[in-house]
Amino acid sequence: MMQPLPTTFLHVDMDAFFASVEQRDHPELRGKPVVVGAPPGQRGVVAAASYEARKYGIHSAMPSSTAQQKCPHAVFVAHNMARYKEASRQIMRIFESYTPLVQPLSIDEAFLDVTGARRLFGTGQAIAEKIRRDILEQTELTASVGVAPNMFLAKIASDMNKPDSLTMVPFEQKAIEQFLAPLPIGRMWGVGKVTQKKLLSLGLSTIGQLQQCDFPTLERAVGPRAARGFSQLAHGIDERSIETDSEEKSISNETTFAEDLTDREQIEAVYKRLIDKVGARLRKAGYFASTVHLKIRWSDFSTITRQTRFSIPCADDVSLREAGMALLEEHLRRRPVRLIGFGVSGLSETDQPPAQQLNLFEAPDTAEHEKRNRLSRAADGIKEKYGGQSLRRGSDLN
Repeated sequence: MMQPLPTTFLHVDMDAFFASVEQRDHPELRGKPVVVGAPPGQRGVVAAASYEARKYGIHSAMPSSTAQQKCPHAVFVAHNMARYKEASRQIMRIFESYTPLVQPLSIDEAFLDVTGARRLFGTGQAIAEKIRRDILEQTELTASVGVAPNMFLAKIASDMNKPDSLTMVPFEQKAIEQFLAPLPIGRMWGVGKVTQKKLLSLGLSTIGQLQQCDFPTLERAVGPRAARGFSQLAHGIDERSIETDSEEKSISNETTFAEDLTDREQIEAVYKRLIDKVGARLRKAGYFASTVHLKIRWSDFSTITRQTRFSIPCADDVSLREAGMALLEEHLRRRPVRLIGFGVSGLSETDQPPAQQLNLFEAPDTAEHEKRNRLSRAADGIKEKYGGQSLRRGSDLN
């Protein structure tokens, strides 16, 4: 009988993707510190930085003005999302030529389960080498790949020797633990700044030290659920499998203001328009949302996100506005606002309530719920036919 092959995962992560596409398309930028994002004279942040720029401490989400201070001779270029998406589609097609089990995490990275593909293409290392070669030949871009027996280990490996690297993780349990042991605790999934502080207070600065920590001590520090998860990951145990469901999980819109806003009416007016845009997209996609999200970024770049849930999934403008405005009323402070955003998640094709829903935002009764849905869809039809400004709420008029 043919022996089953060991489960083999790849994590493929493109190297400085946006900046690399710009350097590929504009050869004069190669070897220079390239920053993709708003120029320093405008309000904005860094979307991506080439490895030449990263040497100066420039990273994504950094204010462009700070990036220029760190590297005055950096070349700033506006992002070209159409080109990045085109390159991403090429890369995803390469993945799918080796296995149908592909789970994209973003435009420039994905997990691949290549267990079955090994009978056709060889070892996991051989497949990773072929994929890196194909990407380079077809897109002129480089990728870093981690090869491992599970997704957690593959993700860690792909980041260890960037850029343009292939990193293998052992497949034997003892060797896996030895591989993980010297890594800093911050490399663990789920270990943010707060959790890291708690673990460091216990003297746990490496994954190896976490492997040796007794469970009751860890449980007291981070809680039973997190303790179980961290314990398993510290020993390299991750039982997740590839999710190939590509349906949209959330819909959102946000706006960065040209100048920080303090006027509440102006902020609310922009926020209401974002809610209506999200509502229209939600209905066009044929979904109902169970959760709404508020995002606020203050002038000092500190950011909050807050959410609330419906008792039954909704897609109508009235319900979305009621829930969204309730969040804004509760969390908007008398501080300058740089960015405002609204989103929905927990999307489903039915408005039947999920079981055991918590933190509910009160929804209308069934008859009112249906009425609101019909009105919102009728309004969508009018706007589609006569333009977005053809129908406006009385409450939005001065």
